[in-house]
Amino acid sequence: MVENLGEEKSIYLQISEMIEDEILRDILKEEEQVPSTTELSKFYKINPATAAKGINLLVDKGILYKKRGIGMFVQEGAKSAIQKSRQESFYETYVTKIVREAKLIGISKEELAKMIKDSKEA
Repeated sequence: MVENLGEEKSIYLQISEMIEDEILRDILKEEEQVPSTTELSKFYKINPATAAKGINLLVDKGILYKKRGIGMFVQEGAKSAIQKSRQESFYETYVTKIVREAKLIGISKEELAKMIKDSKEA
């Protein structure tokens, strides 16, 4: 788990994304139990209701499910569902904007592709 929560977005969203990130990194695997709202609230020193809101967001998305009396678990197929959702978001958030900006400043698709290929981060 990330030790500090930032101030750039709601805490419950950060909790939700942190759990998704751990699923994507295979730290949390399908059918594995996730930290409880009590554990999350103690670790991050937040209200248990805030932690529960982050967990419930993932339940609503079909990423987590509840085993009555035991806790929350990672749903089968959660990793691929998260990847698909984030790929769609990535396209809308980054790709369309970068292509639009490149076109505006006269960078061709080929030049843009070369820039991405040559990127130190690639």
